[in-house]
Formats: sequence, structure tokens, C-alpha cells
Amino acid sequence: MVCVCRSVSGHHDDIMAAMEVGEERAAADVLRALARHLNCLNEDSKSTRKRALESIRKETFDKRLSSVALQEVFACLLKSLLKCLSDPMERCREAAVQMIADFIRNVPQPEESLPYLIPALSQRLGGNEILEPAEELRLAMLEMLTLVVEVCGSCLAPYLDDMIKILQRTILDPFPDVKKESCKCTVNFAKSIPEHFHMQSEGLVKPLMQTISHQHSRVRVAAIETAGAVVQYGNGKTVDDVLSHLAQRLFDDSPQVRKSVTLVVGHWLLNLRDRYSYFHKLIPLLLSSFSDEIPEIRLLAADLWRQTGAQWEKENEEDLKDKLDFLNQHPARYPAGAERPGLGCRELVVRNLSKLLPAVSRDVADWLGATRLKTAQLLAVLLLHAEDHSTQHLHLLLSTLYHACTDAEEAVVRSCLESAQLIGTFVDPEVFLKLLLGRVESPHSSSLCSGPLMVLAAALRGCSGEALQPHLPHLGAVLAHPDVCQESQQPAYLRQLLACVTALLSTCAGDCGIISLQLLQVLVSVQSLTANPELCGEAQHSIRSLCQAQALSSPVELYRRHMAALLDGLSRSQPSWTRHSPQRLQLEVITMQSGPVVGQFLPQLLPVLHDSLQPSRDPEMRLQIFILLSKLLLDARNTLDSQGQFSEHLEPFLLDLMLPNLVWHAGRVPAAIRSAALTCLLALLQGGALTWHQLVGVQDRLMPHILAALDEDSQLSRLMACRSISALQTLAGKQLHPDTLNKIYPELLKRLDDSSEEVRAEALGALGRWLSCLGREYDPQAFQPHLELLFQQLLLHLDDPDGAVQDAVLEVLKSASTVHPALLRHNVEAVRDKHRNPSHCDRLLRHIRSVPQDSA
Repeated sequence: MVCVCRSVSGHHDDIMAAMEVGEERAAADVLRALARHLNCLNEDSKSTRKRALESIRKETFDKRLSSVALQEVFACLLKSLLKCLSDPMERCREAAVQMIADFIRNVPQPEESLPYLIPALSQRLGGNEILEPAEELRLAMLEMLTLVVEVCGSCLAPYLDDMIKILQRTILDPFPDVKKESCKCTVNFAKSIPEHFHMQSEGLVKPLMQTISHQHSRVRVAAIETAGAVVQYGNGKTVDDVLSHLAQRLFDDSPQVRKSVTLVVGHWLLNLRDRYSYFHKLIPLLLSSFSDEIPEIRLLAADLWRQTGAQWEKENEEDLKDKLDFLNQHPARYPAGAERPGLGCRELVVRNLSKLLPAVSRDVADWLGATRLKTAQLLAVLLLHAEDHSTQHLHLLLSTLYHACTDAEEAVVRSCLESAQLIGTFVDPEVFLKLLLGRVESPHSSSLCSGPLMVLAAALRGCSGEALQPHLPHLGAVLAHPDVCQESQQPAYLRQLLACVTALLSTCAGDCGIISLQLLQVLVSVQSLTANPELCGEAQHSIRSLCQAQALSSPVELYRRHMAALLDGLSRSQPSWTRHSPQRLQLEVITMQSGPVVGQFLPQLLPVLHDSLQPSRDPEMRLQIFILLSKLLLDARNTLDSQGQFSEHLEPFLLDLMLPNLVWHAGRVPAAIRSAALTCLLALLQGGALTWHQLVGVQDRLMPHILAALDEDSQLSRLMACRSISALQTLAGKQLHPDTLNKIYPELLKRLDDSSEEVRAEALGALGRWLSCLGREYDPQAFQPHLELLFQQLLLHLDDPDGAVQDAVLEVLKSASTVHPALLRHNVEAVRDKHRNPSHCDRLLRHIRSVPQDSA
């Protein structure tokens, strides 16, 4: 049996020897056939060299030589073919490159060609200048080099310097396809000789970083992937050189570029040898992709991050033993809809947070909006991982958010408010309120910046009502403090003040009853300081919400509960009021919105009004107070007299509050005050809160001021005086004393010549009411001179050029015909022939004759 085996083995060796001899002969035959063609490669003729290369291909590959034979032929042809790489004719260079690539692809030992091939390529591609002008040929050479890396692998270690030299140059090649092929070759090369590559890898970083911003997205993708491999198989020094460039690519318009960055950073976190040293630099890049607009990239980032956390957790299992025992315990509160990251992920963030936050704080104020947005989104992700561990960094976090929340970009603000809400969710209110409320109270934060209030409102929304309840009194006191709620009229500031109240009502609901007064004070302040209808509407909506939280039926009930305290606060500040004081505006909001409640608190309200309307106080403020009073008096039955008690305060109201402002003083400002006071007086007389019986005691002191106002330079004052006399006569009816009546009509007659048609019309109307007020005490015979003067003056205006005035005077005279018809007829007949148009006189005479004798 042994003999048989030896026999078979010997026979096999003989066969192999015979085959080798045959291959050697075939190779020798080919080489003899190629000798002439090789000589032709040195000819000057381009066509001769080209035909020689074509003939070499026919004699080698077309004859299907064995790989062993090809190996021998390749060894003999290599130098000649490499020489052709510098041939002046492009077709010859192209044929040489293709032939060398085919040999490398088919020979069993391509590494034997490396001592000649690599230096030749280095000379051709790795110089300072491009020796190969044809882009396609440079690409073909790079593809050949990639092939060499694939088939030779670790054999390329001795040629590390040449390879790096080539790749440094070709990565920067102007032709995009060459760049991409160079990147592919670099990745393969790094994987082929990892134990040697790190020694020269640093030299590839700079050209890659120059290429990473190329205009073609596929080139950028290739450069990013190559940078990932260069760092992975290189030394740790290159990480810092690459990170800033990768961070910029997170803002790339191409999703594929952003995806490449995500993949590279994720793989570094999982596989980089020194990754523990770079966690604080790599984590923000990967977590930034959580907010990418493409769902695929967000999911990829989340998956890589989960893997990173799980791997780190496994590697540090002993260190996390205690925490792993409580793995399933969730925080008391957690954001709705958010998935809690794994323990490893959370721990990675917590342990690196002190290194991450300073950079975040800096970048969230970057001049580029895209950077600010990406950083703000990252901060929210970090805080979701950090949970209550963010407490120790609270000072820096809040300072960052104060400024970031006032960013011009709406998306940046939204992300920052999300972060602030997470602080409210995870941090003890006692801790964050101490810092936040201190900043809200500080002078520089109120009128100049709404940031602290924005952060406070968001934090309150994130907090639980149970946790906030013990802090409500302090919160209410701070928000209602004048230095906070009355300090600024900026809409942004007032909106955030309102947001704080809304957040409290939403979070604490019924518990807000203990600070109901303070919240109402804030809401009143907001309305008093803004002219924005939308903001006022939101404040009124919050007032209704405050009512609902306390089961009150309407805002009127809310005001009834707190009116005493509100007026008391205004009363204390009243001595310092000026035209600019917000308290005056608050008074207007309170009195106008509380409706009938005002009538219940007259003893507190009227002293405030009295002191505010003294002649020594700011004129403009007095004007505004009078306007407010006019509004209240016009609807007195539903405001000041809602309880029927206003008459008890009438005499001091008129004598101490109104009359001092009717006294004449020179100047435009006093004149405007008198006009406002007359307007207010008219509202009082027309508002339905008074009867003549209540006015009798003060009318003697009031009437001279009204009559004096008929001679005012201000048309408005004269108009209001006429209307006030009409209203007063309407209230008195036939109860006015004849002496008073005789003092009124002469002043009204003067107004018939007024420059204002409106004043003339009101004066005529007042004269008509005067006639209707003549009662039994007014003896026509005894007071005939007064009546005659009145009739004569009216008849004079019966011939007025204005037909409307004639008609109005005629109606007044008709009503006078019942007072003393004979006297009137006598005066009409005396002037009839003097009138330009006696028709009105005739009509009046006919009317007098038609008056029944009983009436006469």
C-alpha cells in the first residue's frame, strides 16, 4: 500500500515538473515574440509605439497564457510598460496603464511588481506638479493603485511613504472622480496595514479637510468617510483636526453628507481606540443629528447612540452596579411622549456635561443662525439625558437660556424654551426658583430683557403643581412687585409676564387661589401698560381662567373679592402719581372692568380721585382722570351708583373735586382741564345717578362756574357748558328759582352769535328748555322786561342768514308764545317789516293767534 502511494506521489511530482517546464517554455516563446515589439517601444514614431503595445497585448492576454507564464512575462515587461507611463502620446499611456492593471489582476504574485510600480506611480502622481495632464488617465492610474491595494494588502507596508505622497496629491486633484477614487484607495490602504498606517496618517488629514467642502456632494461624502478611516486607523492626534470640519458638515444641504458624518462619528464612538478621551467632543456631533430634518438620519443617530450607550454600559458594568439595580425606576415626572434614554447613554452625558455645556453656551450665541439653532436643539437633548444632574450646572444653564431665549430666530427660541421646561421638570423648584426669581427681580433684567421671564414661564410649565405649591406665595409676591410687573412697557416683556401667570394657572390650577390677588395685579398691570388689543385680550382670558380656578362666576366676582386691596395699593402710591405713572392706568382698568363693584367701594375710590384731581397735580394726569370719570358717570347706575349710594358723596364730589377744576386760570392747559371737567359734569348730569332734589344744595355754587364757561375761548368748553345747562334744566324741570332763570338766559343769548354753529344750536336748545322751566313762581308781568329782552334777541335771529337757524329760532319762539303771547305778538309786529323775509314772522303770528286763550 505504501509503495502504491509513493508511486502516485512521484507521478504527481513528475506531472507538476513537466507543467512548469511547459509554462517556462511558453513564457520563453512569448518573450521571444515580444522582443521586437519591446524594441519598437523606443521608436520615435507614435504609431509604431502604439502598434507595439497592441501587439504585446495580443501576444499575452489574447493567447490566454497561464498565470505562471503571465507572471514571468510581467516581470520582463514591467519596466518597459512603466516607461510608457510617460509616453508623449496619450493612447500609449492609456494602453500601458490598462495592461499593467490587467497583469496585476491576473498574476499570482502581483506584489513582486511593487518595487518598480509604486515609485513610478509616485513620480507620476505624487509630485508637486501634475505630470499626467489627462484627467481620465489620472483616474485610471488611481483605479490601478486601488487594485494594487486590494490584491497586495499588507505587502504595501514598505511603501507607506510613497503611498501617502501619492494620496496627498491625488486627494486634491482638480478632477472630482480622481478625488473620489483617491478616497476609496485611502480607506482600503488604511485597512490593509493598520499596524503601520498610523505612523503617516496625519499627513492625509489636511488634504482631506480641504476636500471636505468640495462643491460636489459625493466628493464631500467620500472625504468624510475617508477621514473616518484615517482617524480610525491613525493616531489620536488627528481627531481634533477633523472634528470642527465634521461639525460644519452637519449643516450641509445634502442629506447624504449629514448621514455620512453621523455614521463616521457613531463608528468612532463605538470603535475608536482612544474614544474615552474624545467622548466629550464626539457626543455633541452625534446627538446633533437627533434634530435632523430627515427621519432616516434621526433614526440612524438614535440607533448608533443606543449602541454606544449599551457598549459603554457593558464595559463599565462594575462601576454601574448600584445604578443597574434601579434601572427600571423612572423619575417622578417625565416629558410626555419622550422615550427615556438607556442608562449608558445617560451616564455618558452626565459624566461629560461639565465639558459640553461651556461649548454649548458659546455656540448658542454664534453669529450664524444655523449654528445657534443646532446648538439650542442639542441643549434640549443633553438636558433630557442629564435629568436632575443638570442641577449642578444650573447657573451656567440659566445664564445661557436668558440670552438665547431672546434670539431673533423663532426656532432657536422654541428649542431654548424646551430646555427651560426640562429644567422645570427635573430640577427641584426650590433650587431653580431661587436663581430665576433673583434674576427676574434684578433691575437690569426687567425693562431691558424678557429672557429671565421667558425661562421662568417655561420652567413653571415643566414643573408639577404639587412641587410648586409651597413656593406660590413667593412667586406671586415677586411677579406682583412693582419693580417687576410695572417696570417695562415693551410688548415682549409684558407677553412673558403674562406667560408666567398662564403657566401658573395651567400648572397649579385651584392652588393659585392663595395668590389670586397678586396674579390679578399682574394681569391688571399688563393691560394698563399695553395698547396691543391682542395682548389685552390674552390678559382678560387669563382673568377668566383665574376665576375658573377659584370657581367664581365672572371677573366681576374676582374684582369684588380683591377690590379693597387693589384700591388700598393704589391709594398708597397715589401721592407720587404723574402722567407717566402706571398706577393711573391700573385705576382705569380696575374701575372699567369691575363694573358694579365700583359702587361698593366709593369711600376708598373717591379719595383717590379727589387727591388726583387737585389743581396742584399734573395737568395731563388730571385730564386722563376726568376722561375716566366721564366714562363711569355716563353709566353711573352700573358703576359708581350701582348701590344707590353715590348721592351720599355728591356734595364733596362736586364742591371738592369738580369745582376747583372749573375755576378760571390763564393758559391753554388750565383751559383744557376746564373742558375736561365740564365734560365730566355733563356726564354726571346725564348719567342718571342724580335727581334735582340731590342737586338743590349745590346748584347755587355750581351754576356760576357753568355760566362763566359760556365765555371760554375753547369751543368745546362753550359747547359742554350749553349742554350742561340744558341737562341741569331738564333735571330741575319747573323747580328753578326765577332769579336763577334770569341769570341763565342772557348768557345763552350771547351764544347765539357764537362762531361755532354747533354752539349756536346747543344754545338755542338750552333756551327752549329754559322756557319750559318757567313755573308758577315766574310771573310774566313782573318779569316782563326779561321776557321782552329775550323775545327781541330771538326775533333778531329769526332773520338769520342761515335758514336752519331761522327754523330753530321759530320753534323756540313758538314755545315762548305760551308764556306771554301779547308781549310776543307786539314785538313780532314791531320787527316784521324790518326782516328781509317776513314769512317766519307771519308764521309765528299765525301760531300765536292759534294759541288758546286759556294757554295765554
